Amino acid sequence: MPRLPRRLSALLVAAAVQSTGLLWSLPARAASALAAWSLGSDGVLQLRTATGARLDAFFEAGEAGRGPRVWIDFPGELSRPRKLRGSGPVREVRLGKPNPGATRLVVEFQPGVQLDPGQLRLIGTSPDRWKLMFEGLPTRGLRTIGEGDLNRASSGQWGGVRIQPTKTPVNAAGLPDVPRGRYRVVIDPGHGGPDPGAVGIRGIREAEIVLDISLQVARLLEAKGVQVTLTRTAEVDVDLPPRVALANRLGATAFVSIHANAISMSRPEVNGIETFYFSDPRSARLAAHIQQQVLNVSPGSPNRGVRKGRFFVIRRTTMPSALVETGFVTGNIDSPRLADPAHRRRLSLAIATGILEYLQGLR
Repeated sequence: MPRLPRRLSALLVAAAVQSTGLLWSLPARAASALAAWSLGSDGVLQLRTATGARLDAFFEAGEAGRGPRVWIDFPGELSRPRKLRGSGPVREVRLGKPNPGATRLVVEFQPGVQLDPGQLRLIGTSPDRWKLMFEGLPTRGLRTIGEGDLNRASSGQWGGVRIQPTKTPVNAAGLPDVPRGRYRVVIDPGHGGPDPGAVGIRGIREAEIVLDISLQVARLLEAKGVQVTLTRTAEVDVDLPPRVALANRLGATAFVSIHANAISMSRPEVNGIETFYFSDPRSARLAAHIQQQVLNVSPGSPNRGVRKGRFFVIRRTTMPSALVETGFVTGNIDSPRLADPAHRRRLSLAIATGILEYLQGLR
């Protein structure tokens, strides 16, 4: 799990319908994925989005005369920022652009309204429908507010590049071929040394897991003629800037940071695979290939998608870069797998396959 700055509480975003066949890179200035929304008099927020869109939801407690806020970020840029007056416990609903290429829906409540973020869940009920129930919200005086047609069918998939899923080989003999000696890849095992990263069920340590996977990925790529450099090869602590500086100095073709995810030990039901990139469409393609392959060897683990992220090692590298979360060390599905050397071997084959598929596309 990457080192994160202190931030506001993120709500659990759960997709009831997983999209396992398609992964996308997103155009920076695509139209907003938010198609329609409604906050009903029953205190339930409903959303319609482009099919396959990835959402992030956050909560901030009220303070200094201001009520709590919940906001949801969508890919794609809003055409017109606006504010709508609320009613009852809802002070205001705002739609804006937190940054280029993004849309944000903010629900701000009246001062004194109490919400428990632990009870808030943004649930995907279908590939283009979402629901968030504000448990415990007093609904007296609350009138339905919203925009767009929730019942209309969404048009098409969200995004521009389709990655065709391929099988992950069961051994090194089946790995894709690339020209020998042409490419250099930097593999970054997260954390290390006194920084164990996430610690999960039965004391499983992220740093040890990802080092094992990374060393195997390096050997597999080298066997295919790829020049590989690791940011660490033992349980030592390497700060983030030197990892980036190494990749940039080498002029690597690609940079892949390997991690394992975590959440509270009281939430073992949270599992899943996700891969991050910063902004470059080439990075999005690299991330998509890796995500698909890791999903192939992780049956039953939810697809949390290919997502934009601002992690230092993928934001500051100058070549196509991706950061893969291979599962949750705190998850009841993912953790036993990550502790299993045989599964780590499958993960190394998957990541190596994704990287080689990306390199094949550079010909």
